[in-house]
Amino acid sequence: MTGEGAAERKIAPEPVASPNPAAFHLGPAHVIVFGNPAFVAAYGGETLGQPAREAMVDLPSAAFALMDMVLREGRPLALRIRVSGAERRLLVVPRKEVDTGETYGVATYLRPAPPDH
Repeated sequence: MTGEGAAERKIAPEPVASPNPAAFHLGPAHVIVFGNPAFVAAYGGETLGQPAREAMVDLPSAAFALMDMVLREGRPLALRIRVSGAERRLLVVPRKEVDTGETYGVATYLRPAPPDH
């Protein structure tokens, strides 16, 4: 024991905010309902409530095709894309209704692409 009757406590580190854009999209139009601070910094707060195709104009059409596929098939997929001249990895994850397992939206994560091997 350290100190008189004092119990040692472990202090959990503060969660680190992702420096990479991440968002939650609802339905087949992929309406943006949430964006982390990096997403809002990249695309603006006014994009919330807009379809992804109208708000995320710097993404290639393959990114939206991937979002459509994940919504349809209900399984996570990733794609290497070029955004603003940089190689990025777009990860799209289905969001499912707990009771039915039905996919109702997708979450997107845009990260730097790992180096080619």
